[in-house]
Amino acid sequence: MGAGGQTLIITGHVAPRTLGHGLEEANIPQLQAAMESGTLSSEKLVRWYIHRISKIDRSGPRLNSIAEVNPDALAIARGLDEERKKKGARGPLHGIPVVLKDNIATADKMETTAGSLALVGSRPSKEAFVAARLRKAGAVILGKANLSEWANFRSNSSTSGWSGRGGQVRNPYVLDRTPCGSSSGSAVAVAANLTSTSVGTETDGSILCPSSINGVVGIKTTLGLVSRAGVVPIGHSQDTVGPITRTVTDAAVLLGAMVGVDSDDPPTESSRGRSRVDYTKFLDSDGLRGARIGVPREVYFGYSDRADEITNAAIKKMKGMGAKLVDPANIPTAKQMGEGGEWTVLAHEFKADLNRYLKGLSRSKIKSLEDIIEFNKNHAKKELKYFGQDILLKAQKTSGLSDRKYLKALNQNHLLSRQKGLDYVMNRYKLDALVAPTTSPAWVVDLVNGDHGLGGSSQPAALSGYPAITVPAGVAYGLPVGITFMGRAFSEPTLIKLAYSFEQATGHRVPPKYKPTTATG
Repeated sequence: MGAGGQTLIITGHVAPRTLGHGLEEANIPQLQAAMESGTLSSEKLVRWYIHRISKIDRSGPRLNSIAEVNPDALAIARGLDEERKKKGARGPLHGIPVVLKDNIATADKMETTAGSLALVGSRPSKEAFVAARLRKAGAVILGKANLSEWANFRSNSSTSGWSGRGGQVRNPYVLDRTPCGSSSGSAVAVAANLTSTSVGTETDGSILCPSSINGVVGIKTTLGLVSRAGVVPIGHSQDTVGPITRTVTDAAVLLGAMVGVDSDDPPTESSRGRSRVDYTKFLDSDGLRGARIGVPREVYFGYSDRADEITNAAIKKMKGMGAKLVDPANIPTAKQMGEGGEWTVLAHEFKADLNRYLKGLSRSKIKSLEDIIEFNKNHAKKELKYFGQDILLKAQKTSGLSDRKYLKALNQNHLLSRQKGLDYVMNRYKLDALVAPTTSPAWVVDLVNGDHGLGGSSQPAALSGYPAITVPAGVAYGLPVGITFMGRAFSEPTLIKLAYSFEQATGHRVPPKYKPTTATG
C-alpha cells in the first residue's frame, strides 16, 4: 500500500529483458547517451525501476526503502521523451528518475509526511524549491523514500530507518544491519538500483551516514547552497539538502540542478556568485595530486578498527597519488563540539521551525508540535510501538529563539566548529580538505534497544554549515565503509575533485547481494 491507501500498481510495468543488461550500475551520462541514441527512453527506464521496486523493495528481500511511487511517473517520462524528440534534451537530467526523501514537499499526488502517520493526507502550501528545480531540469520524480521518522529527531532510543508510515528500511548488503538514517531510504534505493539518483537531507550525519553504510556517494552541502524551503525541518542553523548517488559524477550532475537563490530561504543569498550550474567541470581523475589533506585523528578515529583500517589504506593510496597528507591535523575543539550545545540549539529550532511549517499545511489537523505529540499518544500502537518521543517532549518545553540559553549555545557551536575548529586547522596547515572515516560498518538493527552507532565524523560540518562528501572506501565482512572529505564553506568543487579522483583510482563501489546476515566466521 502507498500513502493514503493508494495501491502501488505494477501490472504491465515489467521491463523487457534487454533493458536489464548494463542498466543497474549505469551513471547519468551513460543513461543520457542511451536515450540520445534511441536505445533507451525515459519511459522504459522508469518502467524498469518500477519493476525493480516491485521485485526487490516490496517483495524478495523487502528493503522497504520506497514509501510510494509517483503515479504520474510514467506519464511524465513519456512527455519528456516526446520533448526530447521535438526540442532536444533540457540538460543532463532530462528523463532521469530521481527519488526524494519523504520530507521534501511535492505539489503532486504523493504524500509529504516525514515518515509520520500524523501528516498523511496533508497538503503543503507550495512545492519544495529543490523539487521544482529538479522538475525544471527535466528529472522524473519517481517517488518518495522512506526515512527515519521526523528525520531521526523523535527519541534518543530510536532505530534508524524506522517510520510509522513506512516501517523499517533494510540494508541491502546485509538485511539485518542498519541502513543508518535519517536519509535511509534515499541511500538504500540508490544502492539497490531502484532509482538512478536520490535526494536526502542532513542536519548531522543524515546523508553521510546512510551513504557510507550503503556504499554510495553523498554530499552534505554548504548551508545556503540548496534551499530548504518546503522541507520538513529540524533546525534552520544546520538543515541542508543534498544528492545521494552511486558515483561522484552523478552527484555533481544532480547538485548543479539543485542549487539556487530562493527568497523563501534567505540563507541561500550567501550562495549568490558562489554556486555552480555545472559541478562536473571539477571531475578531475588527477585531482588528488598536490592536494593538502589533513587527518583529524582525535575523536574521529579510534571507535572502529574496521573503519580505521579502511581509512588508513585510503590515506596510503592518496599519498601514492601525489596528495600531501598532514597527519595528524586534529581539530582542537573536537571534544568540545560533542558536549551538548548542538542538542540545545536543535531542540529550540525544531519547535519554532516545525510549528511554522505545520501552520502552512492544508487538509491537516496537525498544526503544531503539541498536536504531533498528542497524535502519537492517541496512536501509540502504531507510532510508539518501538520507542517513544522524548526528544519531541524536550523540544516542546523550549521557550523560543530569543532564549539566552539557545543563543549562547548557537554562538558557541559556530565558534567551536568554525573559527576555532575547521577554519583554524585548515588555516594552520594550509589544507584543501580534511579526511576521516565517515562512520563504522553497519550495526545490527535493534528495535528493542535502539541504535548502537559507534561514532562518526559528521559533526564539524554539521555545526559549521560547511560541506562534506562521503565516497566508498572499502568493505568489511560485506559491509561498506566510506571516507568523508570535509572543507570550507562553498568548497564543494574542491571536495568533488578529491572524491572523484579517489573514486576513479579505487573503484570501491560494489552492488549489494542482499545477504540475510553477516558471515564473520
